[in-house]
Amino acid sequence: MCSVLIVGCGDLGGKVASQLASEGYEVTGVRRSALSIAGVKVIQADVTDAKTLNVLSDIKPQIIIYCVAANGQTDENYKANYVDGLRNVLATQQENTQLQHVFFVSSTRVYGQKTDTLLDETVTAIPADFGGERLLEAEALLGTIACKSTILRLSGIYGEGRLRMINLAKSSESWPMQNSWTNRIHRDDAAAFMVFLVQSLNSQKNISPCYIVTDSAPSSQHEVLTWIASQLKVTIPDRTPDIEGGKRLSNARLLSTGFKLQYPTFKQGYTALLLNS
Repeated sequence: MCSVLIVGCGDLGGKVASQLASEGYEVTGVRRSALSIAGVKVIQADVTDAKTLNVLSDIKPQIIIYCVAANGQTDENYKANYVDGLRNVLATQQENTQLQHVFFVSSTRVYGQKTDTLLDETVTAIPADFGGERLLEAEALLGTIACKSTILRLSGIYGEGRLRMINLAKSSESWPMQNSWTNRIHRDDAAAFMVFLVQSLNSQKNISPCYIVTDSAPSSQHEVLTWIASQLKVTIPDRTPDIEGGKRLSNARLLSTGFKLQYPTFKQGYTALLLNS
C-alpha cells in the first residue's frame, strides 16, 4: 500500500482519510484543528501559513490529495487557501522523489457558462466570478510539478450535515424566485470516488487528468425542492418558474472508470437524508 498525504481533513477530506486508513494505506492528514482521526497521523497546520507546513518536508508521500475549503467567500480567502495554500504545500515536496501523483479538489464553479448544453471535461472552463478564477489559477499550478496530477471538479456537495435544500423545501415562501439548473454530488460518493482513484493508481491503472465529480441527474432547483417538499408533505407552489440560467454537467468520464454511484440522483440521496433527519 502506498503512502497518502491529505491536506484538508474536514468533512470530505476526513472521510477520505478514514476510508483509506481502513483499507490499509499509510495516511497522514493535515488540518487546522487537532482533532484525531482513527488510523490517521494528524498534523495540525494551516496552509495559508507556510511556516506551519515545514514539518511536511520530512514526509515523503507517494500521493497528495489537496482538499481544503476556503473559510470565507472572498477573493482574498480563495487566493490564500487554494492558490497560495497549494503552492505552499507543493514547495514542501520539492525534494520528494517518491511523489507519484497529486489530486487537487476543485469545483465546477470554474464553469461560469449558463447553458442548457451538457458540459463535460472537454469544454473550456470559463469562470464568471473570482471563485472560479482562483480555482483555475490553482489548477494551473499542477502544471509546474514533475509528477502526474488529477483535477477533481466537484459540483454542489450535500449529505450528512448539509441540509440546506431540505430546510429550504419546508417553506415554499422561502423558495428562490428564479429556477436555474443545478448539479450535486453526495459527500459519500465524492469521498468514495477519491478512494477509488487512489486504489486505481495503487493497481497501476491510468486515470484522467481531470474529472467532473457530479451525479447523473442535473436538475432544476425547483424540481429538487418540489420533490423534497412532496416527501415532507408540505405545501408546494402552484406554479414552477421557467428554467433560467445555471448549467448541466456530465459525469460520463467518471462513470467510464467503472465507479458506481451510491446516490446516482438527488432522489436516492435525499431519501437517505430524510430517513435519518
